[in-house]
Amino acid sequence: MKIEKLRKRQKLSLERKIALSKKIIKQFYEFLDGKVYVAFSGGKDSTVLLHLVRSLYPEVPAVFCDTGLEYPEIRNFVKTVPNVIWIRPKMSFAQVIKKYGYPVISKEQAMYIRQYRTTKSQYLKSIRWAGKDGKYKISEKWKFLVNAPFKISERCCDVLKKAPFRKFERETGLRPFLGNMASDSDVRTRVYLKYGCNYFEKVGKERSTPLGFWTEKDIWAYIKKYKLKYCKIYDLGVDRTGCIFCMFGIHKEKNNRFEILKRLHPELYNYCMEKLGLRMVLKYIEKNLQSQKRKQSRKKVKKKSSPIKSKVYKRKTQKNKV
Repeated sequence: MKIEKLRKRQKLSLERKIALSKKIIKQFYEFLDGKVYVAFSGGKDSTVLLHLVRSLYPEVPAVFCDTGLEYPEIRNFVKTVPNVIWIRPKMSFAQVIKKYGYPVISKEQAMYIRQYRTTKSQYLKSIRWAGKDGKYKISEKWKFLVNAPFKISERCCDVLKKAPFRKFERETGLRPFLGNMASDSDVRTRVYLKYGCNYFEKVGKERSTPLGFWTEKDIWAYIKKYKLKYCKIYDLGVDRTGCIFCMFGIHKEKNNRFEILKRLHPELYNYCMEKLGLRMVLKYIEKNLQSQKRKQSRKKVKKKSSPIKSKVYKRKTQKNKV
């Protein structure tokens, strides 16, 4: 799919988006003879998705992965929704960060840093450091993390979320409706452009993203239109309800998720900062970013002062010649 087609779909009215999403849902449901489920996180996106799917097929189950990293409000909300199957990962977050490392910056950068630090391949090491065609490398901004006194990894999401769902799918033969939207991130935009809403190419890997061309504005408009019950955590200043201890993307946030966690659940905040070591990780990152800024500001000062010095030098040499 071309980006122009995605942009065109994103500009559709809510009514037309609902109609198109229902068409996508029907196609996926019928192709798999009803052997489907809704991946349900308890967040607003999957709440809308579940309502859409069940408006057509009321018997479709929802599946919630209890990672231990959800807001208490999310877990309580999920308990109020009928026909939800709870699944759990084999490892806890504490075990994951001890074995694999902390999730910092982004999945891509965390993976590059982990590979650079652990690979025996000098070729891969050079790619991760210098890149290939300007891609696939650790950003200059984050290169200091290769010397961090703690492990870094992108494996957290795979172990705590993806693996339990894969196990569920193997055991049941059901395939998922996902609440992913292209507007969520650049990665999801690329995935949507490559595969579209319904993916059928590999047997056993089928999946559907009926909300792929929706936006956050559409989600709230749908909730208002159908007067849907949703988790009230959104009314407390929380924008996104992902894993509460995750550090991916925190450097881009205006409203720091940990400050919000501290306000809403101080006991969970203290646990992740002290017992899980997140304070140490965040302090290390902040300290090095501040050091970078000081170096950059000193370079700017030198660049500004150098022309003046050269003029003074020229004047002196001219006087000496006279």
